[in-house]
Amino acid sequence: MKHKDVTMVRIYLTEAGKLLKTLLAKLHDEEKVRGVTVFRGVSGFGRSGVMHSASLLDLALDLPVVVEFFDEPAKVNRILSHLKDLLPPGHVVSWAAKVNES
Repeated sequence: MKHKDVTMVRIYLTEAGKLLKTLLAKLHDEEKVRGVTVFRGVSGFGRSGVMHSASLLDLALDLPVVVEFFDEPAKVNRILSHLKDLLPPGHVVSWAAKVNES
């Protein structure tokens, strides 16, 4: 099986506000990444220490979300430079990975 080098990116946000929708539009329409998956968290907190969580008693609309995508390293570097002013510091994690090719 052949493999290709890629860079994985994981972006930590909350679902409230327009940032998630704006980010997804940029990744899809402008940057044309290979694919994006958004995971909704049950609970989480960041630097602010504010807990975002879901319970059976309420429908939380500000749950944590993780946006994950991968692409060729040079393309990911270009994308991240375009997104640096959009995303809060400390919310983006990236690492080298391999993807199988046919």
